[in-house]
Amino acid sequence: MNYVFVLAVGLVAGTISGIVGTGSSIMLVPVLVYEFGPKQAVPIMAVAAIMANLSRILAWWREVDWRACAAYSVTGIPAAALGARTLLVLPSRAVDISIGLFLIAMVPVRHWVARHNFKLSLWHLALGGALIGFLTGIVVSTGPLSVPLFVFYGLTKGAFLATEAASSLGLYFSKSVTFERFGALNWDVAIKGLIAGSSLMVGAFVAKRFVLKLDPNVFRLVLDAIMIMAGLSMLWNAAHAA
Repeated sequence: MNYVFVLAVGLVAGTISGIVGTGSSIMLVPVLVYEFGPKQAVPIMAVAAIMANLSRILAWWREVDWRACAAYSVTGIPAAALGARTLLVLPSRAVDISIGLFLIAMVPVRHWVARHNFKLSLWHLALGGALIGFLTGIVVSTGPLSVPLFVFYGLTKGAFLATEAASSLGLYFSKSVTFERFGALNWDVAIKGLIAGSSLMVGAFVAKRFVLKLDPNVFRLVLDAIMIMAGLSMLWNAAHAA
């Protein structure tokens, strides 16, 4: 029943992230923490995120902006490995607190960025990739930051979804390799990640038919609500672990 619950949440999370470009980790991580603990949840989500991003790439393959992807990934991939290595030396309670505070803080940050009509270049993507890559290694999900980064570069709809996914794929792969190298990603964790990721993949393909129909403002509000609830749940876990 534990895996059924994870799969059900993963399907919903994969569908939402397939529409708004982020949200799968935000929704699924609290469930993984509850079922498997914070230290296992992070590498499990890293494997699942690889599958989720791969499915979005497959769904929108012709729309990928490879120049933007390369600019973001060239700095983001090594930064994600550094962030993942940093995470492994942190205590579990600190992981819970950092994830929870980060998710809640990203709600006002995302709105502040959205209010400024920035037009970003490839150099901005490279700088953003370094910062977001490092944070991705530590706090699991940085979609609320990477989403406006690619939007302000000028990507929309399928091009945005595909390029953000292709860029994130390298970061999560780097993160997973780092976890494996330092013993945090064994076969048991990998299998759990594959199970969780399978539902995210299905959700991404379900979402494709809705992308052009749904009001993006509604899903921005949904994303804010998801981030706040997920962040509070992580802080709740940290408080009970104290």
